[in-house]
Amino acid sequence: MLSRLSRPRVLALCALPVLALFGTAALAPLPFTLARPGVTADVLGKDDGRPVITITGAETRTTDGQLRMTTILATGPKADVRIGEVFDSWFRTDRAVMPRDAVYPTGGSEKEIEKHNLDDMKESQNVAVDAALNHLDREPGSMRVDVDLGDIGGPSAGLFLSLGIIDKLDGNGSGGDLTGGRTIAGTGTITADGKVGAVGGVSMKVQGAHRDGASVFLVPKAECRQAEAERPDGLRIVPVSTLKDAVGSLKALESGGKVPSC
Repeated sequence: MLSRLSRPRVLALCALPVLALFGTAALAPLPFTLARPGVTADVLGKDDGRPVITITGAETRTTDGQLRMTTILATGPKADVRIGEVFDSWFRTDRAVMPRDAVYPTGGSEKEIEKHNLDDMKESQNVAVDAALNHLDREPGSMRVDVDLGDIGGPSAGLFLSLGIIDKLDGNGSGGDLTGGRTIAGTGTITADGKVGAVGGVSMKVQGAHRDGASVFLVPKAECRQAEAERPDGLRIVPVSTLKDAVGSLKALESGGKVPSC
């Protein structure tokens, strides 16, 4: 026998499948990675007591100021990320929710991804040396440049490694420091001919830079608006497309010249 249901009861019954769906989603892992600001490292200084950049076979200069490459800390490729954590991170300025494939595009185990990232860093170091020497019109092989960033992986330190090599060898080209004594932070990949590429995680990296005392943040031009949207007070965002742009902007900061903005 059928009986008529009141409207409130009908709505309640209709809501049951929806509530069940949300309940399942709350328990199921989601294909996201949660990120937060990571460490920064001064490429002109030391990391874990070891010089980041060591140059032999050429005269180097004593530098002032800092060039801090930036990182993010992200949940692992196999970590279970729940919907509650995603919602919490969406409403926090010191957290970011990123598609897992954007952070870990290669798949594989955590050890395989770690090896891939370290291989990327090694390749990035070699390219950064070539980019710096090309910028200075120095012959490849005219000196030995060793780079040691410990277990930091990925290619996003390339721009700052090139800038560090340039500062150690040539400064601003006029006897001063490329940094102007400032703490400069930033991110970006580099090619041997000096092109700067986008990286990811910029919204978290600007916060790490500000936390560690930077007043200027160099960012790949393609990610300038994203960096500006999350910019902490007191941090100046400077977009760059090439190594030449980055060097020119740092010189302009010191001389009072025109510096690009987003």
